[in-house]
Amino acid sequence: MEKLPLQRAASRKYIEEQAKIFKALGHPSRLLMAEALSRGPLCVCDLQKLVGADMSTISRHLSVLKAADIVADEKKGQNVYYSLKLSCLGQFLNCTAATLDKQAQARQAQLAAMMAP
Repeated sequence: MEKLPLQRAASRKYIEEQAKIFKALGHPSRLLMAEALSRGPLCVCDLQKLVGADMSTISRHLSVLKAADIVADEKKGQNVYYSLKLSCLGQFLNCTAATLDKQAQARQAQLAAMMAP
């Protein structure tokens, strides 16, 4: 794992900027959209179907993600397509998913042990 230079790692401003990214990802709908975009660009209409919210809500969520520099948009004809700009996010989501899987397996093992004669 690459170590950050001490100056950069200790900078309060740097940490605050990182926190903005995490805050933007802190809503389940935005995280769902970012996860879907980690597999490739999607039209706003596809993101709306995925989240199941009205278009104004989807637009607000996408604005938050764009302001945090997590996604980029591109107009193609009548549609706007979004893509993941924060390329390392897919790796981070895989890491958190693996952690959740381990936690679920541990809970299952505990339950199995409690139910064993």
